[in-house]
Amino acid sequence: MVATFGDSLTAGIAGRSYPDDLQDLLDRNGYRYRVDNQGVSGDTTTDGLARIGNVIAQRPALVVLEFGGNDGLRGIPVDTTRKNLEEMIVHLKQARIPVVLLGITLPPNYGPDYVTPFTAIFPALAKKYNLKLLPFLLVHVYRNPEWMQPDGIHPNGEGNKVVAQDVFSLIQPLLARSGRARK
Repeated sequence: MVATFGDSLTAGIAGRSYPDDLQDLLDRNGYRYRVDNQGVSGDTTTDGLARIGNVIAQRPALVVLEFGGNDGLRGIPVDTTRKNLEEMIVHLKQARIPVVLLGITLPPNYGPDYVTPFTAIFPALAKKYNLKLLPFLLVHVYRNPEWMQPDGIHPNGEGNKVVAQDVFSLIQPLLARSGRARK
């Protein structure tokens, strides 16, 4: 099983989620992993940290970790977001569960004094824990209005297909090493 663990960007809204499309990509490419969407709209890193035990208990073959957007939009201190993400990573590593990290950034109107250190959380944690990283989950969709919902924050159904392809490209080498058995 591949657990996709995050907030509304993982849960999906107004259509299919990227985990739904990731499942299709895995199936089409001969990988027999089941994708378990454990995204919850509105969750912060604090909420994710509170739920990490549930993810670990399922013993996934891989966790795709995506949190932080709601922290940033609510102005939660960057150090709190970093600490919570780091604790989730440590818990997963202690459980010997591979993890990949999906980064996020914030709109520029939050100001460089907040956005710059916030965005830096993800590459710093990936480097510290030797994780595969997609520095910005929406890198290929956020500038294309036809792939975004009217809120300008969430991808629509077509945008989620693009996001799923990016995530698939990131995790595929890990799955090849893990085998092709349905887990």
